[in-house]
Amino acid sequence: MNTSNILIVDDDKNICTLIELYLNNEGYATKCCHDGTSALDLMETESFDLVILDLMLPVINGWEVCKLMKLKHDIPILMVSARDMVDDKVSAFDAGGDDYIVKPFEPRELVARVKARLKNKPGRPGKESETALEFNNLKVDLKSYEVRVDGILVDLKPKETQLLHFLLQNKGIVFTRDQLLKELWDYAYGGDTRTVDVHIKCLREKLLSPNNNWSIKTIWGVGYKFEVNDV
Repeated sequence: MNTSNILIVDDDKNICTLIELYLNNEGYATKCCHDGTSALDLMETESFDLVILDLMLPVINGWEVCKLMKLKHDIPILMVSARDMVDDKVSAFDAGGDDYIVKPFEPRELVARVKARLKNKPGRPGKESETALEFNNLKVDLKSYEVRVDGILVDLKPKETQLLHFLLQNKGIVFTRDQLLKELWDYAYGGDTRTVDVHIKCLREKLLSPNNNWSIKTIWGVGYKFEVNDV
């Protein structure tokens, strides 16, 4: 029996009811609210293990709510929105969101993502003996969650760090998007593979350096790999 307590924040009461139904059937305790201010107030008075947060909220939008929650609480936030552009997802992850699902969604997929997020442990990817990796001008340390390029600390989100560490540890090996979702997001079956694409895009932008002799390469029609470039 699950004992996790989940906060659902959505101004559409029908969606709240639907999510509650599926999560309650899985044994999760749930509470709903319908605006950003109420959500922040609840976080101060009750303990939650995960938040399902709509972006388009009255009073305070979901991006701002996410930022404020992350300032005080170490809690996974699954963001939900009808907006499916890459820029929207990047903004959601930059605000501190841990996952993103587009409306309309299949409730079973949402439940799978909730399960994956709740059982996901920091530092899961990679072998314990290889938490710190170094290649050329790149250093990745999962113990401290620090990434450096050319000796300069790069501000990466935890999942971006995990993804980079996994690809570096397995350099030269091509992984499909579904494989990366399974390995790093713990999805039991195919989720939204664009989640991987968004994280790869962010890594490329943040890790850019003229001194790189490596890259995260797209293998069209297959997936991604950490590639050592010819010099």
